Amino acid sequence: MTGLTAAVASTAAAAAAAASEAEAVAAAGVTVLVAPAGPDARRTVRALLLDAAADTLGVPRAGLRIAREPGGRPVLAGTGPPTGAGRPLHVALSHGRDTVAAALTRLGPVGVDVERIRPLPTTGLARRWFDPAEAEWLERQPGPERPTAFLRLWVQKEALGKALGTGLRDGGMRRRVLPPGTPPADLLAPLPTRPDLALCLPPAPPGLCLAVAVWSPGAAGAPATVAVPLPS
Repeated sequence: MTGLTAAVASTAAAAAAAASEAEAVAAAGVTVLVAPAGPDARRTVRALLLDAAADTLGVPRAGLRIAREPGGRPVLAGTGPPTGAGRPLHVALSHGRDTVAAALTRLGPVGVDVERIRPLPTTGLARRWFDPAEAEWLERQPGPERPTAFLRLWVQKEALGKALGTGLRDGGMRRRVLPPGTPPADLLAPLPTRPDLALCLPPAPPGLCLAVAVWSPGAAGAPATVAVPLPS
């Protein structure tokens, strides 16, 4: 085998390996864990995330910790796979009034948000914070359905801000998300104006609204799997 032939073969093998890894990552999608908040929501969600990360990485739980990027996005730190060994494990956290959620994926930066469905002054909030077209759509919904419709938009915006690492700063609540009325689905869908961003509203436990966002061109079509861990 000549040097040129060997180089071509090596490049092809590397490309095939990269494609195989990308397919495996897409098939794994996003894992979302949802649990009662307990008396200390922050402690509960951090424990939930670290336990899941340790299982995923195959490392001791005691060797992991949660750090923060300058913008506030959580990242795993401590013991993990060697540098360059596969794609990093991205994580996200959310703690609502009585429920927490954690998300883990190798697709790319991830965001998750969970909210309990409850009565809300949806018209006033939507007019103040949402894109005008979203606010108008919300006003056309039957009164009893508005809190759920409002929160399905809200959690998407929150999840998207977390994936971007910006939160809701700089007009984040006016970011357009999936079209209003998009039903729950467990596959990530690309935003029409940003194909590098994907969102979904995976079916959640009763009484909750849940959204997941991933910032990666290869995320569209990947599944978001929701699990409710049993109490330990």
